[in-house]
Amino acid sequence: MSIVEANRRRVVTAGIVGNVMEWYDFAIYGFFARTIGHLYFPADDPTTSLLAAYAVFAVGFLMRPIGAILFGHIGDRVGRGPALLWSVVAMAIPTLIMGLLPTYAEIGIWAAVLMLICRMVQGLAVGGEYTSSAVFLAETAHPDRRGAATAWAPIGAVGGILLGSAVGAVVLNLLPLDQVVAWGWRIPFLFGVLVGVAGYILRRRMPFDQPAAAEGFPLLQAMREHPLEMLQAVCISLVNAVAFYLMFVYIIAWLKLAADIGAKTALWINSINMGILLVTVYFMARLADRIGSKPILAGAAIALTILSWPLMRLMQTGDIALVFLGQFGFALLIGAYGSVNPIAMCEIFPRHVRCSAVSAAYNVAFGLAGGTAPAVATWLIEATGHNSVPAIYIMVCAAISAAAALSIKESSRRTLGDSVAAT
Repeated sequence: MSIVEANRRRVVTAGIVGNVMEWYDFAIYGFFARTIGHLYFPADDPTTSLLAAYAVFAVGFLMRPIGAILFGHIGDRVGRGPALLWSVVAMAIPTLIMGLLPTYAEIGIWAAVLMLICRMVQGLAVGGEYTSSAVFLAETAHPDRRGAATAWAPIGAVGGILLGSAVGAVVLNLLPLDQVVAWGWRIPFLFGVLVGVAGYILRRRMPFDQPAAAEGFPLLQAMREHPLEMLQAVCISLVNAVAFYLMFVYIIAWLKLAADIGAKTALWINSINMGILLVTVYFMARLADRIGSKPILAGAAIALTILSWPLMRLMQTGDIALVFLGQFGFALLIGAYGSVNPIAMCEIFPRHVRCSAVSAAYNVAFGLAGGTAPAVATWLIEATGHNSVPAIYIMVCAAISAAAALSIKESSRRTLGDSVAAT
């Protein structure tokens, strides 16, 4: 192995390891939302407890735009490396606290308050992690291999959520339900701290880059000089945010409600299809290096607009094979879209505002739409009485993202210097 190749592998490993840990920790909460709702937000109506738990889940996402502003500014003014290092620390500490936190029965309302604070800090960390790593990987890659290099950001994020799904499935299958509720749900949180320590060690050894911006506030500059590009980036990320969190996080609770599929079975189906999504991300990113990101981005968004309803209806049947097939369809489409979502945004902005602009736009979409998606879906089902209504939510978001994808100009062969891809 050449020195250049070895250095590149270290860069990629450092870029994605924090992604794995942060998204693992962030997703675990969603997988155990029912248990957390019962222990920290007790209510006479189980649906009320679940809604409260998902509301706190959403608060973590609502903090993402603030985290994006903070860590995006650090990424542009201090360096991509420091932003990645500090974000992994900001995720590991609240994850440890959540794994040890006393319940509502033990300390009363303070349990709910502390859980909320932990989720807020996690939201700040995630707001800076994913996009900072995507920008870092894109800028250090050869233009002809930029898609495959940047794809390691979604691969790391999905890999973290897949790891959380798999660990959750193991816990649920090895322990009796009463022990899971009593203490077993804490195991995945404490395991995540170990991954976080590994991420911190790897990133401390990463060579730090020079700041992209020497002065000023890059996000304000991006909003002033590139307002259309900011809107495009937000809209491009919309369907990725909503579809992913409904189909691979909220889906565990939805399958129990709509198809009477237990959590154990749902987690295994989810884990397998997330593995398929990972493979899809890799191969579609490689394809993007050949044909460009725009055809994949627009094609997947249009397909989600057309197919979300029939795919969700398949899952609602309750037949295990059809449930798997329905989520499999979503895995292919969301994987294809997610593989090029980050690189499409990185190519829109010049380097001196890139980290701030990409972080803010992406996390506005994921914070306001993705994080609230489970709560919105639960509310829509309660309001309409139709379990398949979340599909319509996905279809509307997909149509908006398709229009945004079609409005950008292909720029996959451009160098990521100071030029902006024209629209």
